[in-house]
Amino acid sequence: MRILLIAGMPGAGKEELLGVARSMGVPFLRMGDIVREYHASSGTDMSVGAFASSQREELGKDVWARRALERMHGDIFLVDGCRSMAEVNSYRSLSDDVMIVGIYAPPEARYQRLVKRGRDDAPRDIGEFEARDSREMGWGLSDVLALADVMILNDSDLESFKLRAAMTLEALI
Repeated sequence: MRILLIAGMPGAGKEELLGVARSMGVPFLRMGDIVREYHASSGTDMSVGAFASSQREELGKDVWARRALERMHGDIFLVDGCRSMAEVNSYRSLSDDVMIVGIYAPPEARYQRLVKRGRDDAPRDIGEFEARDSREMGWGLSDVLALADVMILNDSDLESFKLRAAMTLEALI
């Protein structure tokens, strides 16, 4: 099984890449969906991010990857939201064919995107945005991005990024 691990800071364009993958028929899962599912069933008052961190501390840095592995199937699978080398190594325990696909977008562009999409986890201000970035980097996301096999730049318009994403995925599948 070829596993493509998608990594990027919040607002970098991971969801847009998933849309491209969906249109190409590439199966995927979002690690964040798994986190939110477990959070909802936990009955905790913690935020989703705090819950994810507490689970990593209690059950190991690769807890979310181990839970994702249970849901994977087929010859190629795309995983959105890989945040640590421990998670990367969990996927590598399943397959010798694991690639990290990083997505980079400048912080100001990411901040504007997060505010504009208006989800519950959207930052209320730049300080909250920076705190979230710091938390994600603390989980090891910066290491994953630094070791990406392929990096897609998302610093212009959406159509240009979708074209880059499609070309990258076509080359990898």
